[in-house]
Amino acid sequence: MTQEVERNSGGLPIRALGKTGLKVSIIGFGGGHFVRPTLDEQASVRLVHAAIDAGVDFMDTAWEYHNGESERRMGIALKDRRDKVTLMTKVCARDRKTADEQLHDSLRRLQTDVIDVWQFHEVNYDNDPEWIFRAEGAAEAALAARQAGKIRFIGFTGHKSPHILQKMLDQDFAWDTCQFPVNIPDAHYRSFQRELLPEVNRRGIGVIAMKSLGGAGQMITKLGLTAQQCRQYTLTQSVSTLVCGIESMQNLQQDVEIARSFTPMSEAEQQRLLAAVYEEATDGRHEWFKSSQRFDSQYHRDQHGFMPVG
Repeated sequence: MTQEVERNSGGLPIRALGKTGLKVSIIGFGGGHFVRPTLDEQASVRLVHAAIDAGVDFMDTAWEYHNGESERRMGIALKDRRDKVTLMTKVCARDRKTADEQLHDSLRRLQTDVIDVWQFHEVNYDNDPEWIFRAEGAAEAALAARQAGKIRFIGFTGHKSPHILQKMLDQDFAWDTCQFPVNIPDAHYRSFQRELLPEVNRRGIGVIAMKSLGGAGQMITKLGLTAQQCRQYTLTQSVSTLVCGIESMQNLQQDVEIARSFTPMSEAEQQRLLAAVYEEATDGRHEWFKSSQRFDSQYHRDQHGFMPVG
């Protein structure tokens, strides 16, 4: 007998966010995409409202997205709907003092007293874990903020290499969440789903998947996959939610429909897809966020003394 899928009031399937006690929609709203030159403030707000009305109840943003404009617009959109969503933002600083300053920026912009999930953003450099956990590092700011009731849960993100995120897992720290790429080509190159996902699941850490379409849609435009294949594959894996980059009502409608009608892929279906992309997946040519600095935040490049990508 097929087990009945648990759904929220908007009709979207929901899953547990690890051991946090929270349950979230299987797709989340990506804060890196809804602030674009083609979208003014009101258009961004309407998009968030439409997502919530459709059942999308996990909101993703970050302190540095669009120089703070993503958080500001998210705050406007959530002003009278804060209790309807699980709100996640990310901190970029690696030292305690600056992390605390960024937290207060985020609280002010988001117009909230508490952030549900606060994650260390873009742990993409080998020494990031050391910086975060050294004396007066950002980890101290996170623990103090949680003690003060300003944040509820703590996690980290990264898109460069599983071995760097493994260094975060190796810390003596009870992580609540972890965000990383889970997509079809990932299985063949610096694979988060093979090297990291089993351990994260074993520890009951909530998995926030991202980049199922590649971050710029290149899994569709370059690799020839469909949005349905990409989203369905990622959601078939043992993740809590998949953050989707939504730039338009059409994007939203597409992703909501995929989520609402989601059924897991069979093992045979997954293996056919993995075999079909093998030749182009094994060198990372479509996972630019791993194989180049194209998707790395300028803030973090500056932090580590790297030249801007030009």
